[in-house]
Amino acid sequence: MRFPGFGYTPHFIQWRDYRVHYVDEGSGDKTYLCLHGEPTWSYLYRRMIPHFVAANARVVAPDLVGFGRSDKPENAALYTFDFHRRCLLDFI
Repeated sequence: MRFPGFGYTPHFIQWRDYRVHYVDEGSGDKTYLCLHGEPTWSYLYRRMIPHFVAANARVVAPDLVGFGRSDKPENAALYTFDFHRRCLLDFI
């Protein structure tokens, strides 16, 4: 699926039983980790990423499990602060 202004190559990692999507653009001496809240996803940063990359930086923007292009488990009990925290810590 294509989204306007969001032509970034999709990247995925496997975390536990879930596929987690992230954007990884640019390179340089700085890295910006762009984290979204609820109900958004990495698409939120589509207009910022080019500016960070132009400033010689790397941008990493993961989609939490259940958001964006990441897997969306049906078990609502999974979606806790600790669940997302553990995923982000392992991702980083």
